[in-house]
Amino acid sequence: AYQLLAELRARDDKRGLTGIGRQLARLPIDPRIGRMLLAASRESCLREMLVLAAALSIQDPRDPPLDKAQAADEHHAQFRDERSDFAGLLALWRFYDDAVRHRKSNRKLAEALRSRFLSPLRMREWREVHGQLHVLLSESGVHANDTEASYEQIHRALLTGLLGNIGTKNENGEYDGARGIRFALHPASGLRKRAPKWVMAAELVETARLFARVAAHIDPL
Repeated sequence: AYQLLAELRARDDKRGLTGIGRQLARLPIDPRIGRMLLAASRESCLREMLVLAAALSIQDPRDPPLDKAQAADEHHAQFRDERSDFAGLLALWRFYDDAVRHRKSNRKLAEALRSRFLSPLRMREWREVHGQLHVLLSESGVHANDTEASYEQIHRALLTGLLGNIGTKNENGEYDGARGIRFALHPASGLRKRAPKWVMAAELVETARLFARVAAHIDPL
C-alpha cells in the first residue's frame, strides 16, 4: 500500500500525505483512478477521463460467446485503435451514447447491443458509474473540459495512475515491466499487430501467462 501511494506521489519520505494524497483521501474511489482524475483536471481532459475511469471500474462490456468469437471480433473492430485500447473504449462510449439517444425503447437498445456482442447490463452499469463519478467531481468543485482533449493529454493523465504497469519490449517480443515482471499484450488488444516498444496497461492479469489488459503505446521521451 505504501509503495502504491509513493508511486502515485500521494505520500512523502516520512510516509505522510502530500497535497495529492490529501486530495485522493477525499475521493471514495480506487486511488489509481482518483489520481488519473486529478491529473485529468490539470490536463483539461476530465470529460474523457470520466468515461475511462468508469470503464476501468466495471467488467468489460464486450461479451463475445466462444462459438461466435470471429463474428464478435468483426463487430468490435470499429472500436479498436492500434495505438490505444483506451481510445477504443472512448469510441465504444460514443457509439453507446449515440444509441441511447436514438433508440425508442430499452428493449430495442438491448437488442442493438446484443447484436454487436455487447452486454446491455454492463453498458448500463458503465453509464451509471460515469454519472456517479461526474457528480462526485462536480461536488468537489472540479468541472469537465468543454473542448475535446488530445491523445497526448488523455494518456499523460492515465499515466499518472499506471506507472507500475509500464513495460518495454524485449528481444522475445514480450514486455519487461517494473519489479522484474514480464508480460505480453492481451490477445484482444488493438496493439498486438504493431507491438510498440513502450506500453502502459490498465491492469496485468495472470491466466496461462501474465497479460496486459487495456494497453496503450507511450513515448518515454
